[in-house]
Amino acid sequence: VVRLAISQAERKHGEWLMMMVGGELHGFIGHEPATTDHWKKRTMAEPASLYYSGGRYLKEQFPFRVFKIAVDAGFNCPNRDGTAGRGGCAFCSNASFSVNARQPRTDLASQIEEGIRFYRERLGGSKFIVYFQAYTNTYGSLDRLRDVYDRALTHPDVVGLSIGTRPDCVPDPVLDLLAGYAGRTHLWLELGLQSIHDSTLRRLNRHHTYAQFVDAVQRAQKRALRICAHAILGLPGETRAMMLQTADRLAQLGVNGLKLHHLYVAKGTNLDRLYRRSLVRVLTLPEYVGLACDFLERTPAHVVVQRLVGEVAEPYVVAPHWGITKLQVIHHIREELKRRGTWQGHGITAATA
Repeated sequence: VVRLAISQAERKHGEWLMMMVGGELHGFIGHEPATTDHWKKRTMAEPASLYYSGGRYLKEQFPFRVFKIAVDAGFNCPNRDGTAGRGGCAFCSNASFSVNARQPRTDLASQIEEGIRFYRERLGGSKFIVYFQAYTNTYGSLDRLRDVYDRALTHPDVVGLSIGTRPDCVPDPVLDLLAGYAGRTHLWLELGLQSIHDSTLRRLNRHHTYAQFVDAVQRAQKRALRICAHAILGLPGETRAMMLQTADRLAQLGVNGLKLHHLYVAKGTNLDRLYRRSLVRVLTLPEYVGLACDFLERTPAHVVVQRLVGEVAEPYVVAPHWGITKLQVIHHIREELKRRGTWQGHGITAATA
């Protein structure tokens, strides 16, 4: 039995991976590692599950329980220091989703050790992927990046890296560096897109374009890197049709993974100021559930759904307050897919039938 609520202490280590996703956890005793061909052969004509969860993927990739540990390596962001812009993205508050950003930052080794201890004691974790989550984790010199990634991999029980960054912060030398790591560890490159619409990106003060995202994806694909795209539903000014255009373009680009978030208003952000002036609205729970299902139906079956809803610390949230846990939101999404009789990739299958 998996609890539907967890304590604040249990949220401490970044991404909480004990998600109930079709009876699966985001950390598994697995089988033989799956190949890229395995992804391509997946068909949704007879879906094994409603969507290809991150938990299922880890089970297929590793013969032991694997958990992800979120860390803050002390990187900055070009949208904060003036290189690309100032003030950061309108919605961005690292403290709202990362405990590491709410307290004095400890050294990387200590963060990893603490995360490993937590998952071993609570969930019987065996091996771990270090998730560089806070800010822009390719924004630095090659020497610094190499030093940080190498330090994460020195722990014998770290079997992979997941590196979160912006699409305008992956020049070719950085991608070449990542490709080298991908040859010796399980590596994901996580690119924050949020929307394909440049008008939305400008409204959010993102200071990058959709074209830059496409360019980053294509250059990463040439190096056979696994790419996970981040998208947000409910962004200011976007219609349902616009949000689903983002789903369609991501499907066409051939990304390997997806993290789907709901728009939330974090305290102290520019979005907070707009919300308090009634210039921004947030989705209701039924609206988000419906849009998430629409998005999944347009997402190819082989894409790993690493997140279905954002996880936010309540003290930092202005809106929405749905009054249920993250696991319960996921349950609603699953139930809606069942009610519709659809699944991940169903819309693509139906359109080509």
